[in-house]
Amino acid sequence: MDLSDLISPQAVVPVLKATSKKQAIQELAAKAAAVTGLPQRDIFDTLLQRERLGSTGVGNGIAIPHGKLVALDKLVGLFARLEKPIDFDALDDQPVDLIFLLLAPEGAGADHLKALARIARLLRDSGTAQKLRATADAEALYTILMQPSASSNAA
Repeated sequence: MDLSDLISPQAVVPVLKATSKKQAIQELAAKAAAVTGLPQRDIFDTLLQRERLGSTGVGNGIAIPHGKLVALDKLVGLFARLEKPIDFDALDDQPVDLIFLLLAPEGAGADHLKALARIARLLRDSGTAQKLRATADAEALYTILMQPSASSNAA
């Protein structure tokens, strides 16, 4: 699973201004609507519904909100670096400042899970996370996301 199949340079938000989890999801849903052409409300509702099952804040300042949409025909990713860390009800109770949003078609099955695993591996790499936190340039963020991380080479 290659991240370039999931995310385009236009799907990188270098400085997301949000003061709450709900606001961050709302802003990302708006950006995802622009990228996918799907209604913002559908995306927002899907993501909120998934968050109710349990937080997608996976720890170490990282959240991977995700959901499945019937009208989607391929996996779509968005990456956002928050201006200020926010509470995301993360597993480790730490605030979140890096968010990778993943949207999948209803029947994506294993591809959806493989993409989630790939994203989690990339963002868990402390060197990659550090680089992402250190830049507010969209192009540079995209380049960092496209670099194979040390942990994915070993896998």
